[in-house]
Formats: sequence, C-alpha cells, structure tokens
Amino acid sequence: MPSATRRATEYLLGAFGVMLLLAFVYQWGYGTFEGRTVSYVHSLYVVVETFTTTGFGIDVNQWDDPRMLVLMAGMQLVGVGLIFLALPAVIIPLINEALTSSAPRTTTATGHVVICEFTPRGETLVKELRSRDQSYVVVEPDEDRAVDLANEHDVVHGDPEEVKTLERANVGAARALVADGDDETNASIVLSAREISEELRVVSLVEDEEVADYHRYAGADRVISPRRLLGESLGAKATVSVSDELGGGVEIGEDFQIAELLVHHGSPLVGETIAESGIGERTGANVLGAWDDGEFESPPRPERVIDQHTVLLVVGNETELEALKELTLSETRRQRRGRVIVAGYGMVGHSAAEELRPTDDVVVVDLVDDEPIDVVGDATDRETLERAGIGDARAVVLALDSDTTTIFATLAVKQVAPNTEVIVRANDADSVPKLYRAGAEYVLALSTVSGRLLASHLLDEEVLRPETQVDLVRTHAPKLEGEGLADADVRARTGVTVVAIERDGDLITNIGPDTRIVPDDTLVVAGTDDAVNHFNELFC
Repeated sequence: MPSATRRATEYLLGAFGVMLLLAFVYQWGYGTFEGRTVSYVHSLYVVVETFTTTGFGIDVNQWDDPRMLVLMAGMQLVGVGLIFLALPAVIIPLINEALTSSAPRTTTATGHVVICEFTPRGETLVKELRSRDQSYVVVEPDEDRAVDLANEHDVVHGDPEEVKTLERANVGAARALVADGDDETNASIVLSAREISEELRVVSLVEDEEVADYHRYAGADRVISPRRLLGESLGAKATVSVSDELGGGVEIGEDFQIAELLVHHGSPLVGETIAESGIGERTGANVLGAWDDGEFESPPRPERVIDQHTVLLVVGNETELEALKELTLSETRRQRRGRVIVAGYGMVGHSAAEELRPTDDVVVVDLVDDEPIDVVGDATDRETLERAGIGDARAVVLALDSDTTTIFATLAVKQVAPNTEVIVRANDADSVPKLYRAGAEYVLALSTVSGRLLASHLLDEEVLRPETQVDLVRTHAPKLEGEGLADADVRARTGVTVVAIERDGDLITNIGPDTRIVPDDTLVVAGTDDAVNHFNELFC
C-alpha cells in the first residue's frame, strides 16, 4: 500500500478512535455536570456533529454548568485541530500521489533491445538505436529514476537480476539484452536472462577484463571491455611513433586508410590555414575533416587555421599518412624520446602506459602506492606534478575515474606547464566540452566508445574504429539508392562525409558530388556521433 494511502488510513482510524473516546467523555460529563443521563449513541452523535462542524450539538441548550462548557470547548478545539491536521498529513500527500506517475512495471514490446540499468554508456547506445528505429526497453531498479526516465524512454521498474523482472520486460520476445551494471551485477543478469531464453543475444560490459571469462561462462554471447581500447587510443595520441598512431588507422581497402592525427606543439603546420598547409601537395593525403576544441568540421574551410591541438581526419595510403604524421610533429619531437606522465593507473591508464613505453619515458602517477607507480600523489596537486617532472614532459595522459577531478587536473597541468599536451579520458560525453575549455588537446569519452561498441554488435552496421573522436561506420543506405550524393545533399543535411563505397568487391575512393549509390552498395561514412545518427535516420 502506498505511504500516503497508508497514512490516510491510519489517520481515519485514529480520528474514529478519538470520537469513540470523546463519546464516553461527553456521556460522563453530561451526567456529572448537568445531572442528566443520555445513551452512548446519543453522545456519539453529539461528538460527530461537533467534529464535522455541522452544528454545536443537539444538547446545546442544556449546557448550563461552566465545567460542561469548558469540556465542549475543548472537544470543539480537538475536532477543528484534527481537520487542520488532515490537510498536510493526509489530503495534500494523497493529491500529490494521485498526480505523480508511478514507474511502469511491464511492457508489451517485441523485437526490442533490453538495456539493464541506464548509464552514460546506455545514453550513447539509445541514440544509435533511435536513429535506426530500433525499439528498446530500459530496466531500472531505482523507482524515482525509473519515473524520470519514463518521460523519454520505455521503462520497466525492477531488479534486473530477478527473472520475474526480465519476464515483465518481455525478454523472451526481445532481440537482445545488454547488461550495463557493475561486473558482479552483470554476471547475475546474464544468468537470469539465460533462464528465460537460450536463443536471446546477450551482451555484457565489464570494467575488469580479468572477469570477462566468467561472463562468457554465465552465458554472454559477447563481452565488451572498452577501457583497454580507450587507453591504447589515448597512448597512441601521445606517442612520438609514427607507426603507433597510424596503427590506430582504419584500413578500408588494400592501400587506403583513414586516420586521426593530432597536430602537436611545434609542428610546422601550426598557424597555417588548411589551404596554406598544402597537405595534399606535400604528402598526397586528403583532409576530410578537422576537430578543434570538440567541434568537428567536414570538410574544413580552406581558411581554417591549424593550431597545436587540431585533430585532422585524413585518408590516404600508408606512405602518405606516414608523411603527414611527420608533419604533425615538432622537429625535436621527431628525434628523441620524451617524458609522458600517465595520471591514474586503472585499466585505461595501464593500457595507455603500455602503449607508450616502447617509444617514451613513462612516469605513472597514482594515489595508491603500488608497483609500478613512480610518483604517489594527487594529479591535481602542483607539487605532485613537479615531482613527476611536468616541466620536462611532452604530454600528460589523464586517466582518472572522476570527470570533475579530471577537469581540475587539466587546469592544474595547463597552469604549471601550458605547452604540455593534455590527452584525456572522460567518463561522460557531457564532460568533453568542459575538458576542451579547460585546455585539453584531445578528449575521448568512455561512454562514447562503449556505446559505439554496443551499437556495432546490436545493429546492422560496423563501427570501424569506436575509440576515435570521429565515428567511422560501414553501413548500407537503401534510401540513397539511385541518387547522387550532390542530389541527396548528404553532407549539408547530415554533416556526414561518404569516404568510400564498396561495390561488387571493389573499393571506390574517388568520391565526388556526382557519385551515385546503387543497390547493395556498402558505404563508409565519417562524422560525429550525432551526424551519423542523423544520416541513419534519413537514409538507412
């Protein structure tokens, strides 16, 4: 029984009990003070009449004794008091309860994706699902949050570890289930899902790669651990090695790659416009787009100025991209190892450090004194940064658990060493703009990487490189068949660039405005997550 209803019931029972008691008091007082005898029912009637304010009692003309008048005055005050007490204690809560929506506890959806618990990773996945008109249901254990989520999402309130909850989410008729809680909870969710269906596709996320086998043993079809992938990507952005960063490039065809290249401090490209840089003439690579402070432009305007934290999205063969990578480095950076500070040594920090060690001198900073921590301390503290050698560091990779702490650490690094590159892991995509404003050169959100990985496994599209700022997707666009790219105005309408087309086993890379899409074409497209989602909505 809801709390407001229970409170109202208790109040009514209490008020009725008070009336029964006062009926005895009235019967006694009337006989004692006025010398007259009345029945208990008569006394109860007088009390009810008084409490309901419909009158002052049928015996009002018989009350002569002052003590009787005092008794009746007290009885009337008790009655009025109970009425006023009913407003805040009962009536208002009942009205609020009636106006407040309760959390949904069941759904009739079929062919849907069940998302167990709603995290920032789930938000990215939901955007991808919506862009493909894929129905989904969120299972949320917290009732208040479930009520809030129900305003925008199909929600079922309940514990996702319980079989009954998953049955109410109609898991038996679902397309797939995503377990998005902590590692132990997700393993339990997988087992519960398998009790309902052995055919259901189950995807589980893990924080610790060491427990991935447990989730597979529990019945997960796919176990995703995005932290290692994110750490390797951040490490590659900080490295001096050409091959390491290009190792993160996407090979589309036999001799055609797409890569993200960070322009480093001291690069000869810094201060030049896209047109002045002559990248195409000097390297043979083509610039598809440019990131700067979290804003992506594709294609970049010829007059756009390249600065020391611009990220270029480029295409070309391996030789061309290697030549361009060399241009993104300073002269001194190309010729020597450098010091890179890695702050935070969880899975992301560990992976970043391992990526950097072959080419750079890595200094690990963490709050916990353990191997192989070099400096124990707070990455937001100036003294800790100085002990780590921030003055000589080429770059700092921030792999901290809290976005708030990461923002503060970015500010601290830029205050102490303004020319040191700051490469950052964020947890929530909403924190990315703040980190760029704080001075970070490159930011990638764990929730973005996770959401892309999930979407790639659940939808009919292949996310080619989930751990990059730009979303690179191999997909089909049936609504574009028979149209030219210029006629469909793809880039202007969506912000997406069609990088290449796979047709009958061949790769078409010479994409122009007159290029037409024919049935069974597979498109390789690049853009922000929102742009790719919009492309899916319009053309897929």
